[in-house]
Amino acid sequence: MIVQISNWIIPLLLLTVFLHGTYKRVPTYETFVEGGKEGVKMAVSLLPFLLGMIVSISIFRASGALDAFVNVIDPLLAIFNVPPEIVPQALTRPISGTASLSIATDLIRSEGPDSFIGRLASTMQGSTDTTLYVLTVYFGAVGIKRMGDALKVGLLADLIGIIASLIVCYLLFGS
Repeated sequence: MIVQISNWIIPLLLLTVFLHGTYKRVPTYETFVEGGKEGVKMAVSLLPFLLGMIVSISIFRASGALDAFVNVIDPLLAIFNVPPEIVPQALTRPISGTASLSIATDLIRSEGPDSFIGRLASTMQGSTDTTLYVLTVYFGAVGIKRMGDALKVGLLADLIGIIASLIVCYLLFGS
């Protein structure tokens, strides 16, 4: 039997925290339970934000607005040699990781995992972040209402991640 250290890291970390808390005479169990209560309260308070985001994305995809947008910008995509199949993922990735993962999964299923589109979808999934989700959840959790600069920087980072994904995939895998 091979023992992997990765299986033991989290239990050892928790044990270390509990032992250190007990050594410092902190009521560890009561503190742990209180933290759990706060976590549940926070999760419940975030549900409206998450539900609104999920419903909005579903409506956007199901209405055909996403496909219509891709058709409108298709000539621009051709100039920069961007495959139109990847645009829905690039647009949904800053909004929702689950929605963009669903799109990436569909692309990989239809195009193949070793195709250029499959590799680009995978690279883009790992090179960008869910900016609007992160801002909604984390800023909403602490009550920050003004997030303009964070939004601009996050979306700029996503754009750079998308462009870098395209460049890297063209350099490594060709077209």
